[in-house]
Amino acid sequence: MIRQANAVDFWRGLALVMIFVNHIPGNYYGRFTHASYSISDSADLFVFLAGWALRHLVGTPERQPPTWYLVLRLGGRAVTLYAAQIMITMIALAMLASVAILRDNPLLLEWHNAAAVFHDPIPTHVGLAAITHQLGYFDILPLYVVLMVMAPGIAIVDRFAPNLLLPLSLLIYGITLAVPISIPTWPVDGQWFFNPLAWQLVFVLGFVMARPTGIGGVVRQHIVPIRIVALPILIGFVFVMRYGWWPDPTWFPQPRLFFLFDKTFVTPPRVIQFLALVAVISVAYPTIQRYGPRLVDFLSMLGRNSLYVFCVGSVLSLAGQILRYLYRGDIVIDTVVVIFGIAMMAVTAWLPEWRERVKGRPAPKLAPSS
Repeated sequence: MIRQANAVDFWRGLALVMIFVNHIPGNYYGRFTHASYSISDSADLFVFLAGWALRHLVGTPERQPPTWYLVLRLGGRAVTLYAAQIMITMIALAMLASVAILRDNPLLLEWHNAAAVFHDPIPTHVGLAAITHQLGYFDILPLYVVLMVMAPGIAIVDRFAPNLLLPLSLLIYGITLAVPISIPTWPVDGQWFFNPLAWQLVFVLGFVMARPTGIGGVVRQHIVPIRIVALPILIGFVFVMRYGWWPDPTWFPQPRLFFLFDKTFVTPPRVIQFLALVAVISVAYPTIQRYGPRLVDFLSMLGRNSLYVFCVGSVLSLAGQILRYLYRGDIVIDTVVVIFGIAMMAVTAWLPEWRERVKGRPAPKLAPSS
């Protein structure tokens, strides 16, 4: 049975659309996404909502599935995400190689950290399988794989010591930034673009905020004063983004990661700005639902089928990058790419829901034979 539209699926669907648009650098419509006015972006929202969704899977204290069931289900989810990562990475490599051959342009083989795959394939394919080698713009699913591997531990800690979960997450986050601890890539030297030890905090924040008690309950009870405090924070960061008021990193004491605007380690200024954004925009959903029900239904459909839509959107965003490169993208190319891409994402989300509806229908009766 298809679920009704809800706020989590709506915001997740909106995040998917903005990720698709923002993953086509230079795209005209990227200026209309919140990433142009915010140091956080749709990745923060998507990870936060993934934690929120985990809260509902774990259940309430009165209705909790067995621990073994959670471990198996979340482990299966991690395997599914891993398989999706391998699939879209192989498709992306095939796309780059095909266009490089057809256009006799080996420069495309250098895109997005793909060069090692073609020039040193033996160890690099091992790295792809181990997700220690990741293509640019295809590096967020490895983060989700690790978060899903962590998820059983998060659920178990929440079940037996719920007040310990957020302090433990903050401790891991603080140590990661203070040392700092990076996750190395291989065989090409570097680090993961999304550090799971840092990003787990955003995931856990979504998880605990969704809880009706504890910090989630406190936030709900005081949401109005929180929004009053959050609004000037949000406006201040808009000016930082629009006018380039970036502080000099050398001004800050060690450890500097606690003060910088860094995406890899999702540093505290980024987390604070993101939480302020969530507090402010969360008030908008009832109004959007009232005056734009079709938009809510559409984006909720994307959000309900987020993995399928994300995979298709990732491949289409690479196609959009290639088209802009080959044909010197302008507003016409960008408009065609965005409209076609969102339409294909919609078809991708509609197909599994159509299949579920067909399964739910009674089998047609056969006419009696003569």
